[in-house]
Amino acid sequence: MNPQLPPVAPEVAAAAVEALTSRLLKKLDAAIETYTAAPVVIEGSVRRVRCGEDAEVVLTPGPSGVLTDPEEAVCSCLLAPRCLHRAAVLGACPVADAEAAVAREAEPPAPDTVETAGAPGPDRAEPESQTGPTDAQLTAARSLWAAAAAVLAAGIPAAGAVAQAEVLRASHTARLAGLHRAEAAALRVVRGLRGARSRHDGHRLADLVADLRELLLTTGLLAAADPAPALVGTARRAYRPEGALRVHGVCREPVISATGYGGVVTHVVSDDGRWFTVADVKPGGPARARGAATATVALGSGSVDHAGLSRGGLLISGATLSSDGRLGAGKGVRATPVPGLSWTSGPLAALFARPLAEAVAARLGDAPVSDPEDAGRTAGELVGCELVIVGVVEQQLLARESTPGRADADGPLIRLLPSNGHPDLAHTANLRRLASRPGLRLRVVGRLDPDRAATLRPLAVGPVPDPDQATATLRLPAEWLGHADLGYDRIEGGHLPPADALLEAAGLPGVPSDPVAEAPLWRLRRLVEVAVSGGRRAAAEPARDGDRAGAVVALRRAGFRTAAELSYALAAEADRRGRDVFGRTEEADPDGYARAWLAAAVCLAGTERALVRGTWEPPDAA
Repeated sequence: MNPQLPPVAPEVAAAAVEALTSRLLKKLDAAIETYTAAPVVIEGSVRRVRCGEDAEVVLTPGPSGVLTDPEEAVCSCLLAPRCLHRAAVLGACPVADAEAAVAREAEPPAPDTVETAGAPGPDRAEPESQTGPTDAQLTAARSLWAAAAAVLAAGIPAAGAVAQAEVLRASHTARLAGLHRAEAAALRVVRGLRGARSRHDGHRLADLVADLRELLLTTGLLAAADPAPALVGTARRAYRPEGALRVHGVCREPVISATGYGGVVTHVVSDDGRWFTVADVKPGGPARARGAATATVALGSGSVDHAGLSRGGLLISGATLSSDGRLGAGKGVRATPVPGLSWTSGPLAALFARPLAEAVAARLGDAPVSDPEDAGRTAGELVGCELVIVGVVEQQLLARESTPGRADADGPLIRLLPSNGHPDLAHTANLRRLASRPGLRLRVVGRLDPDRAATLRPLAVGPVPDPDQATATLRLPAEWLGHADLGYDRIEGGHLPPADALLEAAGLPGVPSDPVAEAPLWRLRRLVEVAVSGGRRAAAEPARDGDRAGAVVALRRAGFRTAAELSYALAAEADRRGRDVFGRTEEADPDGYARAWLAAAVCLAGTERALVRGTWEPPDAA
């Protein structure tokens, strides 16, 4: 992927690949790799890529900055538009988000024409209750399942541009059928495949495994006519009227995506404790993420920027809200800046009044199988807590929850990791500064890491309000209004208390145990990940090498009997071979293999989540 190129709609990229001849398809992956590294000439919104001496591809995205029409990608060669140059350059473009594939955001109706939330208008009939997927949705789900199963059987090395185009085409069909959740998962899978094949620094195999698991689980349940509405999902750009709102800024979070987008998301909370976000994310990458820190908020008159909103407030009339909590900026929205609240008053104070164990239980609870995205959405909600810095052990910053009436040593050890490790952001440098003061007490707003034992990724920090701890907490500038956004504000030595004023932790403990890493579940995890990275043949190796029995025994001895049975079944299914009418061996049906892998992956995710949830419990918990 070349971040200098504009994002491309999935159907445009898929159509370019489908138009190639079989001879050109064999050269496509190599051509994409070549043009990804090719220089890009930028002329305003136009991008030009030279493809040899006689060909040049010109990309002219529309007002949204996304290539949504095949006519917006033109090649000068004689074979155009069915040429290798055009398809390869489009293959080097980032895949546009589902919501960005539309040229313009559909504005919600003006406040005086919208119906009351939950009530139909005079010309709008009450929608009929849906008892299950429609025929079009069933067809789209089965098509997307087949494309995902083919990618799983092939593995990352063989899942090139052709296989990705099949997923993109099926995702577009899912979008037309209204399967928003399946479409979003499919686009994430394609991005993950591209990142893995190009060895992108931000690629994580675990993320690709999770995205492929969600895609197969969602489409599998839909194809089986599961009536759960959560499987269909909602369009992220579908805004509903919310009326009048008064919101208070909490913190800013920089965004740098693998698809070339950058910007900022400001988290706000209403008087009744509901959380919302104000986003400003557009193509631009790290440079735009830095600049958006002080960009004007696209709400109302535009008299406040994101830095001011994170420490102030807004009184909004005619507010509109998307399903993921994003405040819309439609024509009928009016916003007036108002003074903000400190972290010690109003709804922000309630954020820190809840014990951390209760917040963790609410966010890492078991999600229903019919809503595969609910777990990630709930776990991503912000939490607030008071912590005391313990110190650094083996390059891990450790802290404990500070709770009135309980000794600090009674709480579980919590790992603090940067929310975003990009070198252009201040997260890592700020955590290093905090680590230099063992015994420092502070308030933290952050996000739980659902995949790591007792790990918190802070977004903002502030001083504790207890006057008795005034000498052991942060000393932030007055203009910061009580908190520092760790992605943007840089904590200096003068913002910290002197080291001799802090009570050091009695006997720095060792690294806390990590049941996720120490349990023999790594055997099942390795098999699940090898199946994605190497394909079906790689997953069959344990069965051929005789290692399958050893993994099953180890899992059973540790009490993971279901995991042992699923590990055995996955290896056996991967090694299954059929025979054609001439008696020659051939690959078995990929559906059975995909179902075996999905069962193992779902079991693994649920078991690891339960283990992670247990690491947040106090040592004296029953």
